Amino acid sequence: MALNCGIVGLPNVGKSTIFNALTKAGAQMANYPFCTIEPNTGIVEVPDSRLDRLAAIYKPKKIIPTTMEFVDIAGLVKGASDGEGLGNQFLSHIREVDAICHVVRAFDDENITHVHGKVDPIEDITVINYELILSDLDSLEKQHQRIAKNAKAGNKEAQETVSVMEKIIDALKKGERAASVSLSEEEKKIAKKFNLITIKPVLYVANIKENDVKNSNNPHLTTIKDYAKKEGAETVVLCGKFEEEISGLEREDQKAFLEEIGETESGLTRMIQAAYRLLGLVTFLTAGPEEVRAWTTKLGSTGPEAASVIHSDFEKAYIRAEVMRFEDLDRTGDPQKVKEEGKLRIEGKEYTVSDGDVIYFRTNA
Repeated sequence: MALNCGIVGLPNVGKSTIFNALTKAGAQMANYPFCTIEPNTGIVEVPDSRLDRLAAIYKPKKIIPTTMEFVDIAGLVKGASDGEGLGNQFLSHIREVDAICHVVRAFDDENITHVHGKVDPIEDITVINYELILSDLDSLEKQHQRIAKNAKAGNKEAQETVSVMEKIIDALKKGERAASVSLSEEEKKIAKKFNLITIKPVLYVANIKENDVKNSNNPHLTTIKDYAKKEGAETVVLCGKFEEEISGLEREDQKAFLEEIGETESGLTRMIQAAYRLLGLVTFLTAGPEEVRAWTTKLGSTGPEAASVIHSDFEKAYIRAEVMRFEDLDRTGDPQKVKEEGKLRIEGKEYTVSDGDVIYFRTNA
């Protein structure tokens, strides 16, 4: 599925370090603003321990995880919506992503320049949000001018569109994100066409120092979490530098290292999984002697829609799905035992796929 998550924030908050750790793509880094101008894009494997367990059961020739895309967008600064710091170019990059990972600096370090001269997470978040709001307001007012004439002339579709526009414009003028506006399902469909930045879902990523990994008393961290909670957003805490070091290790060494410091998973794993949820995605699995594989589909997908992820012809050719829950396979360690327990389900076209379903699709293709 062609869905992606843009990594945004002020300059020097650790965006490119985190992106490097995510993708090992070697994005350019430096201790000054606008080091990254063109966005870097990386395809990232979604960590899923269920694949290892299914591989132990089915002994496949291949194990294939599902993936998602991250985009490292250059740091924004105050005045970006007016073109400061190549702001218009960077804002256009953000407009193209499906969700936003907002990296916020939660550490003091005199050796790493802060664009405002001091570390203040609320000010940092506010600056970014304000620039995104101003950009959306400018874009929406221009769209409003184009369509208002048709609305005044009695065009019903234009009138409905203008009504939604004006609700969002009012909120933006108050300094509120478009996502804060209460809209009906039909209005949400209309608003989607406006291509607004502040209507996109947001995940806050608090970047801490190495010596704060086990420190729950970091005041910057508390501030970020409280702010995100008010917005109804999730916060993931990680140390970008620490994660970059871990990402350079072999898989078994990563596990050993995490166990040594008392962790079961890396901060990046939590970030990827949170971004995955943010995009409204679920994972279904296929398993057999040839391969064990994870696939991505949208939350609420029917069996035929999920089957089309494997091959576009499968949606029309769908006959039924033979479904086992991963938990049952994990518990029994044997697909035959799952069948004997009566836990194998035969699902038709109305079946809604759940995260962790292990599926064999029957089609006439």
